[in-house]
Amino acid sequence: MNARVLAVEALERRIGHTFADRELLERALTHSSVGDGAIKVRHNERLEFLGDRVLGLLATERLLALYPEAKEGELSPRLANLVNGKACARVGRRLELGVALRMSGSATKMGVRDNDGALGDAVEALMAAIYIDGGLETARSFFLAAWGDEFDHLEAPRSKDAKTRLQEWAMGLRLPIPTYTVVDQSGPAHAPRFIVEVSVRGYESERGEGGSRREAEKAAALIMLLKQEGKA
Repeated sequence: MNARVLAVEALERRIGHTFADRELLERALTHSSVGDGAIKVRHNERLEFLGDRVLGLLATERLLALYPEAKEGELSPRLANLVNGKACARVGRRLELGVALRMSGSATKMGVRDNDGALGDAVEALMAAIYIDGGLETARSFFLAAWGDEFDHLEAPRSKDAKTRLQEWAMGLRLPIPTYTVVDQSGPAHAPRFIVEVSVRGYESERGEGGSRREAEKAAALIMLLKQEGKA
């Protein structure tokens, strides 16, 4: 029995689920680099697409249970912290997922096996495979166990600056990141005043003012955040 087979069996034990469909598990663990050769191989990108949605559902469900009084503006940054690529990669490392991945020799030599993107994508694909093979309850059990550390280290949204919080809010809603535009600059060089407009697709733009472009951007982001939190 080779090392990777043993690694996959160990992974199943850590997940707490033995797959009935072995091909499904193999597909979840197959990196797209395996298809670089002449033989067409089914890799994990389509499963990743589904897993991202399952993860979002389970994370949202858990956040609503943990913060029953929280508004959308407070929940969205927390959701973004739980489902982003870095969080998924951390989960993948705790699961020791890298050694179980199936990828080309060249990708392995390039360090892709421990790459945040590859690990995060594989975790999402694995989530989808667990959901398909074992159902929602099995996926939920896996999620609660695997993401336990992520919940323990959730940062309070207010500890971050307004631009970061606004970006995470937009990400939580699966929107493009906010854009900032200088609409006016006045005053002497030693005491300039900037007016910046922030835009998020589907929402009314807001303006902020400050003594530097960065300060004006933060002011605009804070105004937008406060308005959206007030609507939640």
